[in-house]
Amino acid sequence: MSIVDSIRNHVREHRSGMVSDLLFALVWVTLVEVFFTFVDGPQWAYYMFMLAGIVAYFGFFWSLDLAREKQ
Repeated sequence: MSIVDSIRNHVREHRSGMVSDLLFALVWVTLVEVFFTFVDGPQWAYYMFMLAGIVAYFGFFWSLDLAREKQ
């Protein structure tokens, strides 16, 4: 099996998860960019908001898994 076949199989198996990850990242970065366009904050705060996206990502999908388990 070639590397291309391995990548193709991986994408086929995880397509919906990859799309939701990409969508979350795009929305988060867009929100931070829009916020800092209107609020002239320090550069370190901008980077902290971007890093907070990692925590927000795991928190969002963790709570989504909990909600699905309760159904």
